[in-house]
Amino acid sequence: MSDDLITFEVDGITLQGKKGDMLIEVTDAAGIPIPRFCYHRKLSIAANCRMCLVEVERAPKPLPACSTPISEGMRVFTKSAKAIAAQRSTMEFLLINHPLDCPICDQGGECELQDVAMGYGDSIGQYSETKRVVKDKDIGPLIATDMTRCIHCTRCVRFGEEIAGLRELGATGRSEHMEIGTYVSKSVTSELSGNVIDLCPVGALTAKPSRYQFRPWELIQQPGVAVHDGIGSNLFIHTRNGKVMRVVPRENEAVNETWISDRDRFSYVGLYAADRLKKPMLRDGEQWREVEWEEALEAAATQLRRVRQQHGDASLGALVSPNASLEELYLSQKLLRQLGSNNIDHRLRQIDFSGDEQAPVMPWLGLDIAAIPMLNAALIVGCEVRQEAPLFGHRLRMAAIENDAALYFIHTHQQNLTFKAAEQMANGVDGIVTDLAAVLKAGDVEVDSSLSEVVASVEVTDSHRATFNALKQAEHAAIVLGQIAQMHPQYFLLQALASAIADATGASFGYLTQGGNSAGAWLAGAVPHRKAGGQPVTAGMNAGDMLKNPPAGLLLLGIEPEFDSAAGQDALNTLSKAESVVVLTPFVTDAMKKYATVLLPVGTHVETAGTWVNAEGRWQSVKGVASPVGESRPAWKVLRVLGNLMGVDGFDFLSVEEVRAEVQQACQDIILNNVVRAKTPFSAPLARKGLVRVAPVAMYSGDSIQRRAEPLQLTEIAQSARRVRISPADAARSALSDGDQVHLTQDGHYSITMEVEVDEAIPTGTVLVASGIAETLTLPARVGEVELRKISA
Repeated sequence: MSDDLITFEVDGITLQGKKGDMLIEVTDAAGIPIPRFCYHRKLSIAANCRMCLVEVERAPKPLPACSTPISEGMRVFTKSAKAIAAQRSTMEFLLINHPLDCPICDQGGECELQDVAMGYGDSIGQYSETKRVVKDKDIGPLIATDMTRCIHCTRCVRFGEEIAGLRELGATGRSEHMEIGTYVSKSVTSELSGNVIDLCPVGALTAKPSRYQFRPWELIQQPGVAVHDGIGSNLFIHTRNGKVMRVVPRENEAVNETWISDRDRFSYVGLYAADRLKKPMLRDGEQWREVEWEEALEAAATQLRRVRQQHGDASLGALVSPNASLEELYLSQKLLRQLGSNNIDHRLRQIDFSGDEQAPVMPWLGLDIAAIPMLNAALIVGCEVRQEAPLFGHRLRMAAIENDAALYFIHTHQQNLTFKAAEQMANGVDGIVTDLAAVLKAGDVEVDSSLSEVVASVEVTDSHRATFNALKQAEHAAIVLGQIAQMHPQYFLLQALASAIADATGASFGYLTQGGNSAGAWLAGAVPHRKAGGQPVTAGMNAGDMLKNPPAGLLLLGIEPEFDSAAGQDALNTLSKAESVVVLTPFVTDAMKKYATVLLPVGTHVETAGTWVNAEGRWQSVKGVASPVGESRPAWKVLRVLGNLMGVDGFDFLSVEEVRAEVQQACQDIILNNVVRAKTPFSAPLARKGLVRVAPVAMYSGDSIQRRAEPLQLTEIAQSARRVRISPADAARSALSDGDQVHLTQDGHYSITMEVEVDEAIPTGTVLVASGIAETLTLPARVGEVELRKISA
């Protein structure tokens, strides 16, 4: 190994690096500063800003440290007169056309150009000619442009090509006529687009939602965790006077590297929506009144106590959010179980609960997030990778590009991937089952008796054989079930098939967990059949049961059931039948006021301390960094007081750390294993006739905070979710074209009117209608048979 090390000298200091390392990489590791603008360790080397010029002994002129490989015995001088003169000349050149608008620039105070100019710029400029002006571009609702400030480092261009996988930004022209822009004035649509704001070393690209809202030196930086998907990206949350002003990435190579998704970056806007609940509220008949906390909590305890006395222990239930903290989820289930009820669930969008008894203690990804790029092969089932978890999609892209991984997809429709897939099998809702069964059959292995009828009923193609063989031959392979699979009406069958394929091929098997803390919810015991730590109990009512026939007394934590559950608007009618519904929520809606009896304002994830467990099982604890809105309180404290008022034992916690320690104690002996075995045979799947709806959750509507983040709702991604997508063949059959209005009926009596988009990615017989948005609220958020009727102009 030592033979690969190269010894050289920088400013009289002896350094060592690996063969092929660039000079700037080794000096950065050694803490030797070299100025730069275009270089970024996650991007390819461009060497076009020339700010990192250094003197190399025997070289005729200064060389760029970012593109100069180290060599044995080389001597480098970063502070010599020759190096300093080259750097100063470069700095002067970069400032020739740069506008003098630092006082109004959002980047002012944290600008790399300002910092470097202080060290390498002259106090007086020699340039007296007219500066160039570049017209700003409108590239969408998330990124503001001031292109006159651009210094052509091309970081944004390289990010799009190399990380996001979408070549949306590019350079045209040469010299001072060069401009950065989009193709034919289109907007930037990548789900990772906001990262160019962090990459831009000047104020050319800034965050549009926070533009002119603060100065950087006014902000306090606090660590946080993203709670909108199973990745759990690490963040820095910037606050001023206790209010969140912006969110930026916090580097963690094991989780999110240096990137975050637009969803994690801009959803903070929704924290301060106009419908934040600021004071506790009580229902008096048909009227609502604001009350003090003492009265509201006493009323909530009294109502639940009365329901229990009149109807028994099993008359209480709880529906909780998969985005809630581990501590909140744990206390919710502890309160219910201390009162004698096991009716609690966080799996609001799931419709098949038949595999609960055989389900893992904690369904998880099956491998580390950082190990995804090292995969040689993978089978991704029922997962829209770019929308469900953008950084999961990014890691898969790394595997495809850097490791030449063979990536196979079984999904309802073709995905617009940013990398080359070995195969996309897209045959609708029922096709997920038949394609997965055919992959197992292609292996010609002994099949468990529970799967024999299903496997025998399917036809095997070359695609299925190639998939099995790739998984079998790969040194590192994985099978992952996504959100569409978990919402599938035959979810347990998909679990059993995927688990069997993993056994036969040696691949890891896992789940891309929903929400920010679904894995933590399993550990905390927020499921009807298991307590914290996976200890089995007599199963209570699951989410599906409670949304069809609710218990008399219900506790809701952080959810809006009409958007967050498979029941859709039916949930509102169901909940209105309950005698008492105590709602712990950051927001209050008109719908909530129709079914709730007590409304208790609780803090969001940035306003309370807590722990979130990501898809790989990583526990991440953070503190509350923002001031509570109004009189809102941390939900774990509200639950603790409710426990005390209800007279149950074990609710004398003084801190969130004490709650977490109790959960850790319960989970200390857990061994993670995703293997699933069915005890009874599955029947052969029945093929549906006619049009079948697929109901993915709209990317920016997964929870109440995202839905209220207006900049996200204005994006092209959000707008596309407001259209019915059908195949060209189905469109021709119904005489439909792009832009037509259509009346869609699901299951015979649910209906909506929406605009049509004809999409070649949708297979014949499938209709894609997003869930979680107001436009489709009247439809249940699940698979169903649909009919289309064109509305005449």
